[in-house]
Amino acid sequence: MDSIIDGFLKAFSLIFTLDRELIAIITLSLQVSGMAIVIAALIGIPAGAVTGLMKFPGRGFLITLSNTFMGLPPVAVGLFLYLILSRSGPLGFMALLYTPSAMIIAQTILALPIVSSLCHSSIVSVTPIIGQAASTLGATPYQRAVAIVKEARHGIFAGIIAGLGRVMAEVGAILIVGGNIAGYTRVMTTTIALETDKGNFELALALGIILVIISLMINMVLYIFQKKGAQTKA
Repeated sequence: MDSIIDGFLKAFSLIFTLDRELIAIITLSLQVSGMAIVIAALIGIPAGAVTGLMKFPGRGFLITLSNTFMGLPPVAVGLFLYLILSRSGPLGFMALLYTPSAMIIAQTILALPIVSSLCHSSIVSVTPIIGQAASTLGATPYQRAVAIVKEARHGIFAGIIAGLGRVMAEVGAILIVGGNIAGYTRVMTTTIALETDKGNFELALALGIILVIISLMINMVLYIFQKKGAQTKA
């Protein structure tokens, strides 16, 4: 019991003294996950909007594929990327393996289906009256699409936040393609796993506390957007 209390005290000490290693790990984590969710949003929102607003051959397959990929095992994504980015792989010449760039690619792949699927769901759940009213008022197809997307904005933002929550807590894929290199590719989740194995519970606990706080903040923001979306529909 004393060792647990001592571990938490040292962990809080690392946090309050702004330990340099701790801050570097947190900063890299936020940079990697932030960049990944931005890329996922830039691709996923248009993709979700297209499948939500347009009907075309293969649309059902794309929707099913996107929904299926929401449950992609992170280790499978990491293995797939490792084979592609390794020296003998088709993209080995780019030398991306064991770099933050590889970690961003992995997290983007994990976040993209979530953003795209939730964006699609938000758009198709918009009452048809919005589109009909826009058309009645003489709106062009583009203006009609913008009106529908605007109405679904809370659900779309919720999808982005949900994707961010997924990648922030991810460890398997980035551990495989990032290598958990100290001072270069070591992020919060991989450091917690490594330091726990080493018995360095102070740093692991400090990062765990920060990660829980970040997860709590993400879920609070997600709840706010979901509540606003529900109020809009009401």
